[in-house]
Amino acid sequence: MGYKQITDELSDSTVLVVGGGGFIGSALSKKLNTLGARIISLVCSGTKKRESLPNVTTIAADIREHMFLKKALANYSFDYVFNLGGYIDHSPYLQGGRDVVNAHYTGMLNLLDYVFTPSLKKFVQIGSSDEYGNGLSPQSENLREAPISPYSAAKVGATHLIQALSRTECLPGVVVRLFLVYGPGQDDRRFLPQIIKGCLDGRTFPTSYGEQLRDFCYIEDVVEGLILAAVKPKAVGHVINIASGQPVTIRSVIEKVVELIGNGYPDFGAYPYRSGENMKLYADVSLAHDLLGWRATTSLEDGLKKTMSWYAQRFKG
Repeated sequence: MGYKQITDELSDSTVLVVGGGGFIGSALSKKLNTLGARIISLVCSGTKKRESLPNVTTIAADIREHMFLKKALANYSFDYVFNLGGYIDHSPYLQGGRDVVNAHYTGMLNLLDYVFTPSLKKFVQIGSSDEYGNGLSPQSENLREAPISPYSAAKVGATHLIQALSRTECLPGVVVRLFLVYGPGQDDRRFLPQIIKGCLDGRTFPTSYGEQLRDFCYIEDVVEGLILAAVKPKAVGHVINIASGQPVTIRSVIEKVVELIGNGYPDFGAYPYRSGENMKLYADVSLAHDLLGWRATTSLEDGLKKTMSWYAQRFKG
């Protein structure tokens, strides 16, 4: 069955989107809303409010705080849970890494205490390409993980627990491992928005040499993959890469943005590479096709044009 044929399963279901105020979470909530789902969007206190949607209830709670989370979720029973909680942070353990582990691993444990019920149809855990560490490209799901930071180690721990509970305690869990997601609405501090803003401003901006090979996937394609992972029974117990499968250098992406905008002056080499950074990080996406019937359909150029158009209006405002 294809995407359009099976998404009616989400109609009239109750869905918890943890991190619903973030870039991916808000895009996912918007799509789920069009499919007729009742959405509980769990956000951190102080999260900037995004577009209001019908059938979306927003709750503020920190998933690291067990008792506060229990109180926040006490009156709900969920059919589907998407855990996009936490944040990307590569801080060393002695410089804040413990907090990162709590956000990504302890937070997931707290969630499972309240949502792992007989009525749960699927728990979708969001993983990261950083779990592969310096594994050889293209990275496939059968590679042994090799985390290089507390962030990626916490993600690996969450992945293994979801798989263990799926094997031994019938948790309907799946880990969706994302590579570089981009598109309208992404935090201004992330890589592409910063490059786009520098070009729109017509200024010189610092960057690395940009020799890294990376895998960019447009937000609408990613959301479709997440939803398919939720409704496809065959996904249970698996780790599934969601990515374009098309490696491109960071430098070529920057140069394409400069070309499309017609302005901007990247200072290549002004930033060093991150310690331990994998220079070739792009996905084998055959399992997503086999289990979900999913492939990314938005070309990088089309996705960049849509993204730049959105930011041009935002930065102009």
